[in-house]
Amino acid sequence: MGRAERLTFTGHIAGIGTGAGVRMVVGSWLESPFGRFADVMVETADGHRVLLAPSEEVAQFVSATYEFDSIEIGPVHVEHTTDGFSVVAPGLVVDGRLGGPARFDGLLRMVPGRLATAPLWLRTVDPVAARLIPGVRTAGSAGNGRREFYGVRRSRLISAVEGAFRDMDLDGLAPLDPPVRFGFSSAPSTPQMVSVTTTIDLPST
Repeated sequence: MGRAERLTFTGHIAGIGTGAGVRMVVGSWLESPFGRFADVMVETADGHRVLLAPSEEVAQFVSATYEFDSIEIGPVHVEHTTDGFSVVAPGLVVDGRLGGPARFDGLLRMVPGRLATAPLWLRTVDPVAARLIPGVRTAGSAGNGRREFYGVRRSRLISAVEGAFRDMDLDGLAPLDPPVRFGFSSAPSTPQMVSVTTTIDLPST
C-alpha cells in the first residue's frame, strides 16, 4: 500500500448569505496543485447545490471531495481589492464590500502561521471550533475517503453584497442560514472572508 498524498490550497474563502436565499462559498486559490484558480459553490433557496468550476479538471477534483446536484463549467474570476471583491462565474455576478475583523480574528492572529495550518493542530482544535462557531469544523472526512483540514489565519466581515444568480437579484447581504451542505463543514453564519490553507489527504492506494 502506497503513502497517502497530501494536497494544499492556499488563498481565500468567502461565505455569503443573501436576501434571495442563495448561499455561496467562493474559493479564490493563489497556490494549489491546479495553479491559481477560483471556484464557487452555490446552494439555492430550494436546496439545489451547484458547483461553478473553471475547468473539467477542477470540477472532477472538487466534486469528488464535496457533494453537488449539478456542475457548470466556464470562466470563474475573483478580483480582490483592499476593501472588497468581485466574482464573475457562469450565471453569477457578485460585488462585495469588506468590513472590519470578524469575531475571532484576534485569536487567529495569535497562532503562529505554520501551526495554524498543521493538520495535527487542526484535529486538536476541531471540537473547540465547532463549539465556538456552530456548523464550522477544522478537520473531518470528505468524499471518497479523503480527509480535509481548514487552517484559517485571518478573517474579515463582509459588510455588503449586490449581484445576481441566474438573472435573479440576490437582494443584498443576509446571514448564511441555513448552513450550506457541500461537505462536513459549513461557513460561519455571519458572512466573512477568511485567509486559509486547506489541506486534503487523499487515501493511500
